[in-house]
Amino acid sequence: MHLAYSAIGTTNNNPQNGTTQHEPENEQLLRYLAYQSTCEKFSREIAAIQKYLPGWKPEFR
Repeated sequence: MHLAYSAIGTTNNNPQNGTTQHEPENEQLLRYLAYQSTCEKFSREIAAIQKYLPGWKPEFR
């Protein structure tokens, strides 16, 4: 889960013109949508963890 979160938690910069790939106001929304998608994809693994740690959820930053 950490790997999936790390991959979506970064912004790609274009070194040629110094601009970001996404506008700042849209970045938070894109990161949240990616978080939701990742949680859906790993829902079985999250459920298995929650058997031992009730109420545990992956952290969203």
